[in-house]
Amino acid sequence: MPARTSDIEKAARVLRAGRLVALPTETVYGLGANAEDPVAVARIFQVKGRPPSHPLIVHIGGAEHLDDWVKDVPATARLLAERLWPGPLTLVLRRGRRVPLEATGGLETVAVRVPDHPVALALLSTFGGGVTAPSANRFGSVSPTTADHVRAELGEAVDFVLDGGPCSVGVESTIVDATGEIPSILRPGGVTREDLEAVLGCPLAVLSTSRVRVPGQHPSHYAPRARVVLVEPEQVVAKAELAQELGQQVGVFLPPAFAGAPVKAHAVVTVPASPAAYARGLYGFLRELDQQGCDLIVASLPVEEGLGLAIANRLRRAAGPRASA
Repeated sequence: MPARTSDIEKAARVLRAGRLVALPTETVYGLGANAEDPVAVARIFQVKGRPPSHPLIVHIGGAEHLDDWVKDVPATARLLAERLWPGPLTLVLRRGRRVPLEATGGLETVAVRVPDHPVALALLSTFGGGVTAPSANRFGSVSPTTADHVRAELGEAVDFVLDGGPCSVGVESTIVDATGEIPSILRPGGVTREDLEAVLGCPLAVLSTSRVRVPGQHPSHYAPRARVVLVEPEQVVAKAELAQELGQQVGVFLPPAFAGAPVKAHAVVTVPASPAAYARGLYGFLRELDQQGCDLIVASLPVEEGLGLAIANRLRRAAGPRASA
């Protein structure tokens, strides 16, 4: 249900008072603070249990505000902003003076984006400034895609939850290092590599490591309470049934090719064939299997093209260093 104007105005007042607002975006719900208030920004790290060296993303109201927050914008970065904002794309650029070092993890770069959600954009317009907003969950755990997810995980630690309905994309934004003339992808997300390459007319590298610290790159991230194990698609059923026979409570992400196959497991989620539907439901599926008491989740990686690249990235991070069995 769309947020009421009164709710948006209340959220803006909460931000101006230096307090925290959970806000909807098209990707996931964010835990927002006034980007220019170091004390409010520091509270985000406290509530999430997030290391202060991990940078935050500054959300702004439109591409026309980019120069208010950053400096030395290359032509390629400006083109991406003009073509793909609002949208699930974050650009890493040189920090402008309005951005405190508390928001950047001490770096001289800042991650900036314009969310593609009417409630988020209305809040940014009403508030009249930038909002730092990492995902509204405890550090390293599954990101929230509904207001109820936020309330269940953070409770009264959030001063106000602005409900904008379920998130339409469901995985975080793509992060692009745009500090140079040739951008590179630091985190796959809601804007695909193919989309970026179509705008720029050149291939882009997806970096597994980078000199630039960005959100979501902790070795174990987006993780449910259950341990996640990744195997080849044709091994999912056998691996799950063996673990179940050995006494574990097993949840299964059943690949689309095996939809309808009988599986002896505690809980089964059949993965959507559409990458967009899979991305939109991914975090909800992980939460569902946690709620059903699973202690092991067996899954396989999708084809790593389009949104499949972002889904595979999230599953690898959820599995952590022991990604396969």
